[in-house]
Amino acid sequence: MHKLLLPTIFSLFLINMSAQTIDEKLGNAMNAADWFMLDSIYNTTPKDSINPFIEVFSRCLIGNRLNRTDISIPAFQELLNSQTLDISTLVSSTHMFGIDLSREGYNAEAASMIKSIVNQTKQHLDSTTVDGLIASANRYAALAEYKPYDIVFQDGDIATIPFSIVPVGPKDKEAVLIHLQRSSINGIDADITFDTGAGANIISHEIADKYNLVPLAGTMQTVAGVGRRDGYIAMAKEIKIGNITVKDVPFIVISFSTDNDEADKYIDCFNIVIGSELMLQLKDLTIDFANRQIIIPTQAPTKTDAKPNMCFSAGMNLLTKGLVNNIPTTMCIDSGDASFGSLNSSFYEINKEHVEQVGRRDTIRSAGMGGVTITSGYYVPDLPITIAGTTVLPLELVVRTSPDKTAISQEANIGLKTLMLFGRIRFNLVDFVLTTYPYTNSLSVATVTQGYNAPFFKLSKTLDKPTILQTLGFIGLGIARSLINPNAPTNPDL
Repeated sequence: MHKLLLPTIFSLFLINMSAQTIDEKLGNAMNAADWFMLDSIYNTTPKDSINPFIEVFSRCLIGNRLNRTDISIPAFQELLNSQTLDISTLVSSTHMFGIDLSREGYNAEAASMIKSIVNQTKQHLDSTTVDGLIASANRYAALAEYKPYDIVFQDGDIATIPFSIVPVGPKDKEAVLIHLQRSSINGIDADITFDTGAGANIISHEIADKYNLVPLAGTMQTVAGVGRRDGYIAMAKEIKIGNITVKDVPFIVISFSTDNDEADKYIDCFNIVIGSELMLQLKDLTIDFANRQIIIPTQAPTKTDAKPNMCFSAGMNLLTKGLVNNIPTTMCIDSGDASFGSLNSSFYEINKEHVEQVGRRDTIRSAGMGGVTITSGYYVPDLPITIAGTTVLPLELVVRTSPDKTAISQEANIGLKTLMLFGRIRFNLVDFVLTTYPYTNSLSVATVTQGYNAPFFKLSKTLDKPTILQTLGFIGLGIARSLINPNAPTNPDL
């Protein structure tokens, strides 16, 4: 098995300061969480020129972050069997390896692997780390009793899920979310929110009881959105969405309360959330905003040599690289963000003069699972967003002047009202390629969506302090932005 290196400070080798080596380039890409760069450097470099640890760890991360479990699973096995690891790298690798095994349906193997590592190393681990690993093992062991995401399509080449765009939150915000139509859970009609920014399926305690979900023993789970909530996993025997039936669907059962009386008035808009975990199992889906339907081919595409433009965040949420005002930006494609979206404080620092000149300064309150965050920022109009080569012009974006704790891995969160400016968005989750399509008509960006008119905002310069109802931002911001494990992987310190 693996060898454990103590103390836990990780040191690879002496660095030649006069020139950047291949190992340093790969290490820098890891530390920057630039998985596209890591993939590019690794695949254009002779493997015998890479330090043996960095070579195998590169494969682990490339497979884990770019959804290439065919690469990562054997790489993690090799890493744990042949490399000397410090505790931090061991725990991170165990966590990621478990995720990839589970994603391929090897839940029993994931549970066994984690328990074996804990038994061999627990004398070197603190109690919090041990408890977190055991909780993961118990979760996978419980899932192993089922066959999660057994998908049944009706006859035909294409499956469809109709959806509606529904208003949420205070009326003056004109915020919206996607609710799936023709949906049911265990035979009972259900109002399901479709959230591409959610790393898991989420349901409230009351609704889980209503739909007769089966709690899985020993499946303690912490979820992070605006705040954090502890919950457990429960299994839905069957859900139907459009003309698709999915059996054994796991949900995390949590309280959706924001601990804010005003925000909780609107919380019913997302008592049931389906996220990227189901998307990954569907393999290929296109959100067709023009026709208000999600299109899924019943035959998954075959893997090609296409260069991926999507990756996972540290919390295993879907990210892509795009442009904001022609600035390269890492962004989360988040249909659960009911606004146009937001940019973090790094954008503000780079573009401070422009933001302050054209933006409307305001207090930004964002409500979601677990709380309400209050930050300062600007509403800035006319910042073009380019995703996968298609450019749209949202009426305004929030630019935060202080860090957003809910957006650790990305520089921008692209909300539903911006996504609706595209005609279609395709997620090829086999190649991990995102494709966007413009509307084929000549309508302006303010009216391209059918059945919903994107609002025009008054760009007044007032600095009057707004009421909480006036500033209660997007209700659906990242309900399950990540699944929190106290030992979740961080960027390796190279």
